[in-house]
Amino acid sequence: MTVYDLLFRHALARVDPERAHHLGFRAVRAGRPLLERLPHADAPVRAMGLTFPHPLGLAAGFDKNAEGIDALAALGFGHVEVGTVTGEPQPGNPQPRLFRLADDRALVNRMGFNNDGAAVVAHRLASRQRSRGDRPGPVLGVNIGKTKLVPDDDQPAVEADYRKSARLLAPYADYLVVNVSSPNTPGLRSLQAVDRLAPLLDAVRDEADRAAGDRRVPLLVKIAPDLADDDVCAVADLALDRGLDGIIATNTTTSRAALASDVAQVQRIGAGGLSGQPLRARATEVVRLLRERVGPDLALVGVGGITTVDDARERLAAGATLLQAYTAFVYEGPFWPRRIVQGLRGDR
Repeated sequence: MTVYDLLFRHALARVDPERAHHLGFRAVRAGRPLLERLPHADAPVRAMGLTFPHPLGLAAGFDKNAEGIDALAALGFGHVEVGTVTGEPQPGNPQPRLFRLADDRALVNRMGFNNDGAAVVAHRLASRQRSRGDRPGPVLGVNIGKTKLVPDDDQPAVEADYRKSARLLAPYADYLVVNVSSPNTPGLRSLQAVDRLAPLLDAVRDEADRAAGDRRVPLLVKIAPDLADDDVCAVADLALDRGLDGIIATNTTTSRAALASDVAQVQRIGAGGLSGQPLRARATEVVRLLRERVGPDLALVGVGGITTVDDARERLAAGATLLQAYTAFVYEGPFWPRRIVQGLRGDR
């Protein structure tokens, strides 16, 4: 048992999960000067025209407002994906909206894309860029989603909303992600249907190209684990047809199948996206299905239920180019990313 295990069980687990997140994130940012002195284990990966220091990154959802990118990189993440950012600022869903299922090493969230909005996040990224100058940083992904007040059945309004985010944020992103797979924004997942997703991706691609000038920003789409296999294949075909740079698989699930946690506890928590170890098998299956469909070249980012080095190896063997995590970081502690990267480095 590690020191973090003791801290988690006897202190953090007694604190509301969202408050614990904010406290922990504040500590990471405060500790950045010390963290940056620690050695890093690199195992470079070339993908989407970018060089990643190693496969493991932090998934969207942890740093929604781009407030701690470099501190999180100092913990050992090779890329950091901020967001989800929406065109307009929004408070998200009422609290409580983040819950632990400790027996499953899982989280349930119904955050609802709470964030400062694209304009504020863009200003923050511009300030970071000026302060960093020529110093290298982690690969930066920016994940964009739909503002809740935009009607999901109004395709022109949806595209305009995503266009706004792309226009403001693409100049600062190493890659851009279109999120159409969170279960916590009503109607959002309907945008995964290819007849709606295709024009949306075209709109974001067009806006990102205009905003970034001579630099082409890689574009990815993030999909849900709850898609049927045929729909996963349809998105894969669309990604190839539209010249996307990658697919992120997967977001959280609405399923509550085969959980170890008490049924009454799960029912009390209610709706939301489930992340963590229960997602591992399906997320791996989706990556494998995608790789078989798209061939060897398209970047696939495997996320969902990666906790151990063996989990990471399994996802890479299934066809993932890169990996992301969030929930394991919460349960395993601040030195978890380094342990995973060191383990993978030993394979090379």
